[in-house]
Amino acid sequence: MNELLYYLDIFGIIVFALSGALMAGRYQLDPFGVVVLASVTAVGGGTIRDVILQTPVFWVVKPFYLYVILATAILTIVFIRQPKRIPKRFLLIADALGLALFAVLGTQKALVLGAPIPVAIVLGTITGVAGGMIRDVLCNVIPMILREEIYALAAILGGGLFVFLHWLNWSDSNAIITAITAALILRLAAIYWHVSLPAFHIIEKPKNEKPKKTHDKEKK
Repeated sequence: MNELLYYLDIFGIIVFALSGALMAGRYQLDPFGVVVLASVTAVGGGTIRDVILQTPVFWVVKPFYLYVILATAILTIVFIRQPKRIPKRFLLIADALGLALFAVLGTQKALVLGAPIPVAIVLGTITGVAGGMIRDVLCNVIPMILREEIYALAAILGGGLFVFLHWLNWSDSNAIITAITAALILRLAAIYWHVSLPAFHIIEKPKNEKPKKTHDKEKK
């Protein structure tokens, strides 16, 4: 089980680092900028989770994660020379996979460390979305979690489903794979079919609009 969690964690780091590196390429950042964006995307959410749980930050304890991020960033620079030609949907799919992986793994880690169920789901969601939020803010883009698209809801589904399956006494490996798959399917469906939550929109009254008269004219 520990081996499965480790490899899933490494895979999530690679996917999110790739997502950050691709975003850096779209905005024509230099190699240092690529590494920075790949790093904050990959470890941002997990760092916040570990700080809240008051446990050693995972990449500080195991610096191997940093080497994986660096290698991913360098390989992205070397092999993807024209990032603008990469379909935007590819970036969204990579981000969706990282979101699903980290939301479930973050929830599982929070439960192992004794967090209550609602807190574990929130921390799992933070693990999945915070890195992407930091990436988008650094690129001066509205984070996907704040747009109409279904994003955080997919992370909440993954974490909540893992907790439910765990309560049903499923094995951790089966519960993790099932929850990751469900979260990924929801996010990919939102991307493909443009499924979104309704936006909150305030319609302002034009400044030059004159108020309507409410009284009736006197009859002659």
